[in-house]
Amino acid sequence: MAYVVRPLDETTWVAFAQLVGENNGVWGGCWCVGFHIKLGKGRTPAQNRAEKEQRVREGRTHAALVFDGERCLGWCQFGSPEELPEVKSRRRYEKELTTLPDWRVTCFFTGKGLRGRGVADAALGGALLQISRYGGGRVEGYPEETDDRKVAGSFLHTGPMAAFENHGFVRTRPIAPHRWVVTRVVDPG
Repeated sequence: MAYVVRPLDETTWVAFAQLVGENNGVWGGCWCVGFHIKLGKGRTPAQNRAEKEQRVREGRTHAALVFDGERCLGWCQFGSPEELPEVKSRRRYEKELTTLPDWRVTCFFTGKGLRGRGVADAALGGALLQISRYGGGRVEGYPEETDDRKVAGSFLHTGPMAAFENHGFVRTRPIAPHRWVVTRVVDPG
């Protein structure tokens, strides 16, 4: 299936927000801000939505949104470490950290009933193209290795390993029993 990938910005916000709304705010109301800020108790989905919308208006969040016509099917979030300071398995990640990457790929989402159709793969490809247009550089991802085990979608929010490997990422180091840091360099475009 040929999808169109567009950046998350003010022109695509409504389609993004519609998909998030149809999916209970994504992961219980995160609104894809969990890598921007620490999500703690007492924070509401409405606060997360407002935070995300403000970041979109200010150009402080990046995502490659996958469309079928005018309908947003899913996305891949990316950004600089300053934009996305939160990472999973932080203690192990920082233990062997030598230098921060130029870019992080932190979060994937595909709408309910739309999974298994190549949306995550298209989103990652779109994110890498956007990164190239922003000047390229070293990119890190933190995917879950599924091996031959059944993994719930909530564990795959950082992306499946296969999608990263299909786009030329290599495993750099493990940071959890089934999570890796993967890297690749993206040339400027």
